[in-house]
Amino acid sequence: MIVYNVTVNVDDDVHEEWLKWMKEKHIPDVMATGIFTANNMFRLLVEEQQGTSYAIQYSCKTIEDYHRYRDEFAPRLQKEHTEKYGEKCVAFRTLLEQV
Repeated sequence: MIVYNVTVNVDDDVHEEWLKWMKEKHIPDVMATGIFTANNMFRLLVEEQQGTSYAIQYSCKTIEDYHRYRDEFAPRLQKEHTEKYGEKCVAFRTLLEQV
C-alpha cells in the first residue's frame, strides 16, 4: 500500500473556512479520481508559532496508481487549492510505503 501524505499549515484567519472546504470539496474531489481507496485527516498535536497543521493521507494500492494521480489529476487540484488560499496555506507532500 502507498500513502500519499499532504501536510498543510493553515493560517488562523482562514482556518474554519479551509477545514470546511477540505471536507466538503477538496477531499471528495481527490477521492472522485478513483485512484485512492481511503483517506484520513489528522490535526497535528504540536505547538505552532502560527496557524494549525493537518496531515491528510490518501491510500492507494500501487506506486503506479499514485503516479497516475500525480500526472493526471494533481496539477488541477493543487492549482485550485493555491488559487483559493494562496500563501494562507503552506503544504508539503510525502510518499509512504507500507512495510
